[in-house]
Amino acid sequence: MRVLLVDDHALVRQGLRAVLATTTDCDVVGEAGTGEEATERAASLHPDVVVMDLSMPGAGGVEATRVIRTTMPAVRVLVLTTFSDDDRVRAALAAGATGYLLKDAAPEEVVAAVRSTARDEAPVDPRVARALLPGAGRDRGPALPPRERDVLDRIARGLSNRQIATELGIAERTVKVHVGSLFRRIGVADRTSAALWARDHGW
Repeated sequence: MRVLLVDDHALVRQGLRAVLATTTDCDVVGEAGTGEEATERAASLHPDVVVMDLSMPGAGGVEATRVIRTTMPAVRVLVLTTFSDDDRVRAALAAGATGYLLKDAAPEEVVAAVRSTARDEAPVDPRVARALLPGAGRDRGPALPPRERDVLDRIARGLSNRQIATELGIAERTVKVHVGSLFRRIGVADRTSAALWARDHGW
């Protein structure tokens, strides 16, 4: 398995590299310290599994996961983080993460999770599994990545793509990508329906 390690702390990456070096079937092909670097390295290195932190400078792990899974669907993402709150779990999985593990996991658990992720078996730490229970987060609909939440808030206010791009400081074409992904995620076909959905779900 070709593995890409993504964490903004070099010490964490070194520790993960050392853990995976004890195996015969995991080859660490690269490292990244930001979400932007993660998407670039994934595109150039073609890993089987990306071990992804969530909290990083710039684009975080959720956004990087979304980009990687959208543009490289064959690449699996295993989140490895300190965060166990339901919102982060749902956001990461909604972005396309295959598995979710906490950083205090034992080394053998990390190795097993990487292998399971490569097999698309969705390893999830039991301590965060409650986010996947029926009814979790139902009041507000499906979990949305942070950027899609930003876009939905502005669609609900009646802003155009150009206005949203200006407010968020991103390209208009990027807004269009987020809008399309948002519409698919919440099951609507137009901006009016999205605004009504936002109102009905308390956004």
